Amino acid sequence: MNYKGYSARVEYDSDDHIFVGHIVGIIDVISFHGESVTELENAFTEAVDNYLDACKKLDQEPNKPYSGNLMLRIPVEVHSAVAAAAEASGKSINRWASAALESASR
Repeated sequence: MNYKGYSARVEYDSDDHIFVGHIVGIIDVISFHGESVTELENAFTEAVDNYLDACKKLDQEPNKPYSGNLMLRIPVEVHSAVAAAAEASGKSINRWASAALESASR
């Protein structure tokens, strides 16, 4: 689930028979729940809006989801193999790595 740049992880609580969601990628803890998918989606957008409103009222900067910049430290041999694979595919290392990470994260 995504809304205003925020994403959520959803689990099913079999004891309470509800879906429980948590916003991921930020330091603050924001959770929400619903008995149906529609309730869960509405609760998610409401949780994000309430969080942003609360931050504004408190004159506090809200935690931002990930920026899209990722710094990696990898062995020289891996760096060399990545550079060769990227060049062979006609892509920059960044484009090649982005595609590989996207594929691996599915």
